[in-house]
Amino acid sequence: GGGGPGGRLPSRVLELVFSYLELSELRSCALVCKHWYRCLHGDENSEVWRSLCARSLAEEALRTDILCNLPSYKAKVRAFQHAFSTNDCSRNVYIKKNGFTLHRNPIAQSTDGARTKIGFSEGRHAWEVWWEGPLGTVAVIGIATKRAPMQCQGYVALLGSDDQSWGWNLVDNNLLHNGEVNGSFPQCNNAPKYQIGERIRVILDMEDKTLAFERGYEFLGVAFRGLPKVCLYPAVSAVYGNTEVTLVYLGKPLDG
Repeated sequence: GGGGPGGRLPSRVLELVFSYLELSELRSCALVCKHWYRCLHGDENSEVWRSLCARSLAEEALRTDILCNLPSYKAKVRAFQHAFSTNDCSRNVYIKKNGFTLHRNPIAQSTDGARTKIGFSEGRHAWEVWWEGPLGTVAVIGIATKRAPMQCQGYVALLGSDDQSWGWNLVDNNLLHNGEVNGSFPQCNNAPKYQIGERIRVILDMEDKTLAFERGYEFLGVAFRGLPKVCLYPAVSAVYGNTEVTLVYLGKPLDG
């Protein structure tokens, strides 16, 4: 299909046309026929994705090593779709020009969080998150529903403070949910302290209903089981003035 009686448009012509379109238009094009779909998704580094990447992402994000673990232009575009939301966050944080890094303003007696633009109710998903400034007394990474608050008074573990979020505090290695400590993590004696700049990989499995973490390439284990079948968003909460946190969506975990 696609092209009518004159036969189908050659891939090179389609690619040229596709490279002028926005993501929403490309989604529609992918539904036209198998030929268009293959032309669009066959090569994740095609001119189409390169062009969209250059138009959608900040030059700073492409120039630095923020996205160094993403193998293709298509993966980079997808990561930007899944980045921190600029309006679903505490009023005391802002998302930097690169589109992936949160900056917390120096506000006294406040804990501030942010969610990503897109949440998940099915499938398996991985993302990396790392602190690019001091952790302070509480630095939590994890997941939250849309209902979880993203700002509160005092310096607390906002993520995990109620039944709408689940968090791992990188400062004291405690797991937090429903306002309670769910044990320490990882479950080994004298686990190494988090180092600034170290990328933690978060793995959400909505089929098994688990949340797990990796450090470096070491699987640290499952942190939370029995997650509810609701839409869950990657999230963080921070307390330190001018600290920065970066989150990059990776897609499906590499092991499946």
